[in-house]
Amino acid sequence: MVRGVEIDGQEELTAAAIARRIGVGRAAVSNWRRRYDDFPRPVGGGDTNPTFRWAAVADWLERSGRAEQLAKAGRTETGTQALDGPTGGWTIRDASVEWARRNVEAEQRLARVLVSLLPPTTAASAGGGGDDHFAIADDLPVVFDPACGDGTLLLAAADRFEDRVRLCGQEIDEGLTRSATLDLRGHPLAGPYDVRLGDSLRGNRFTELLGKAAAVVCEPPFDRPGWPAEELATDRRWEFGRPEPRDGELAWVQHCYAHLRPRGTAVVVVSPRACVSPSGQAIRKLMIGKGALRAVIALPAEMSTVTGEACLWVLRRPRGEEEDEPVVLVDFSSADRAAAPQQFGEWRQLFGLAMSGGAGRARPGPVPARAVTRARLLQDGEANVLPSRYVTTEAEAGADDIARVTGRLEAVYARLGAGLPRYAAARARDDFAYVTLAELERVGALTIRPRGTTPRAGDVLVWPRTPGVIAATGEEQTDSMTTHVIEPDPARLDPDFVATFLRPEVEAVPIPRTIGVLGREDLRRCRIPRLSIAEQRHYGAEFRRLSDLREALTTLARLSTTVIDQTVHGLTAGTLTPDRLAPTTPTHEENL
Repeated sequence: MVRGVEIDGQEELTAAAIARRIGVGRAAVSNWRRRYDDFPRPVGGGDTNPTFRWAAVADWLERSGRAEQLAKAGRTETGTQALDGPTGGWTIRDASVEWARRNVEAEQRLARVLVSLLPPTTAASAGGGGDDHFAIADDLPVVFDPACGDGTLLLAAADRFEDRVRLCGQEIDEGLTRSATLDLRGHPLAGPYDVRLGDSLRGNRFTELLGKAAAVVCEPPFDRPGWPAEELATDRRWEFGRPEPRDGELAWVQHCYAHLRPRGTAVVVVSPRACVSPSGQAIRKLMIGKGALRAVIALPAEMSTVTGEACLWVLRRPRGEEEDEPVVLVDFSSADRAAAPQQFGEWRQLFGLAMSGGAGRARPGPVPARAVTRARLLQDGEANVLPSRYVTTEAEAGADDIARVTGRLEAVYARLGAGLPRYAAARARDDFAYVTLAELERVGALTIRPRGTTPRAGDVLVWPRTPGVIAATGEEQTDSMTTHVIEPDPARLDPDFVATFLRPEVEAVPIPRTIGVLGREDLRRCRIPRLSIAEQRHYGAEFRRLSDLREALTTLARLSTTVIDQTVHGLTAGTLTPDRLAPTTPTHEENL
């Protein structure tokens, strides 16, 4: 197979070759093609194996921000591999294969989370599915994915339900359609499957599933500039209203819902915008009012490899009368990606805690889920269903807790204020006599160690952090390729004296963008005052004292900000009143 060709000096690559060059899976390139209208068009090849101009693809990667994302997956300067050609030296990293592996793992984790939200009744019972009058074809309940890509969600459904469901998927990309079919064919537990090629919104290839699917799972294409709103204006799938041209996500949500049988469940990935957009208010109101929207889950950051931030909408088609159950809102947005359950039993327990207001929770702390009545969601007219608006993921401090911490902070601030240093003015402004590090190294007063040296306590580190020069404690985690380690002779140089006087010298050195770190010769030209060891130690002791004081004040500022934030939250949440209490006198223990 031709991986790349050169035509008129412009390199052309197949999708597979592009994937190999930038270190991602082939499905990622196919996903970009179908989900982003501005992705470069093919310039050659055939329908089944098109080629793309590499310069245009590299430019798209830069404009979309994916080049930076890929670069961050690599190592430091020695791990960079430049790609020559018309891209101006756009780079990738040797570690991009590892990034691609993590990308695939994230997709699979997301798929397991989606499928775990489907109830056990989705699948046929062990005795067969003949009692399900909504089943089709082979009398098995259907799990449907209308934007199945390479079949990741359908494979996760096969892992969970095995051969007790029929798996159906539609995909607009021919290569991904073949990939999904082959993977399902090779799955040892999958039951019947059917993957069809086509545009789900414009040309639904599974009209026979409308109103009959036991479950729908879907991660629709995001960030498209529009969807065919005018072309599909009178489509019957818009049960809750026709989405605006910019609300393609709500078109996909309703497309999924239209295929559900009564009591069927759909889990759809949406962006946070779909939860709050003014243009989608009317549709959200109807979905909430009719009992179709059952839960909204804000996923941990970057769990969705397409959007960065994502939410799950859990939908269920009521049977007959509208159901007056609350909507469960779950906020995992600030949690680790492992926080999202992957078992239905864990979701059931979490939803139960939300319904009970957290009663019976085994572990202390706030529950990241809350059941909100439909009337509450609709009362302000916005139909805002973003979980962070209703769910508190941090422990709430009571009035007594805040008052106690505030009293202690007042006492500490008073003690610090009395102890702030005051120094005497110099009798006359005399400039120091300076000596360069090169001279000190030549006489053996210090040694500039090779890169890669592990720093020890008493060394001086010059690194691309803030502050840029410090006296080492021996516990620092350093990057061997961007850190200089200076080992001073303790009998002749005080490390805190050296580090503090060296800092403004290092900061004044212009560092070339192409290097990004201070060069060894530039470091040798830096200077420090020429003082006796006794004078150095006197300066060093005061520098250490000031550094400790700065750290203490920084910690106090952070704690004070937390107390203020908790107080503001208490006032807005109704647990505190704006009536101020009289200052308290700290006890002896609080002053210690």
